[in-house]
Amino acid sequence: MAQDTIFGKIASGEIPVEILAETDRVIAFPDIAPQAPVHVLVIPKTSAYENVTELAAGDPELLAEMVAVAKQVAEEHANGDFRLLFNNGRSVGQTVFHVHAHVLAGALEERSLVGV
Repeated sequence: MAQDTIFGKIASGEIPVEILAETDRVIAFPDIAPQAPVHVLVIPKTSAYENVTELAAGDPELLAEMVAVAKQVAEEHANGDFRLLFNNGRSVGQTVFHVHAHVLAGALEERSLVGV
């Protein structure tokens, strides 16, 4: 099980964010350090999974729901085209161990996308 993280606190409502999309099990909100014109984080409300491989093995339906929310966000905030990025592990820059997806749309800035 994932340790208590900032994303867990966001999902529980302890830390307020601008909610761009929400389902019973998923929430989407803007990244605080955007690396593209549209940069949204999509997280499950559960903190049971630290990374995407754990989520895919444990609850593939929840992973599919995250992808569906990513698509919805891109349709509402961009032209429907988007990149979907999951960092999976410390060595590639994952620093928050609550599975999350980065939805990126528009031209990327010349920065690394490995953080968070």
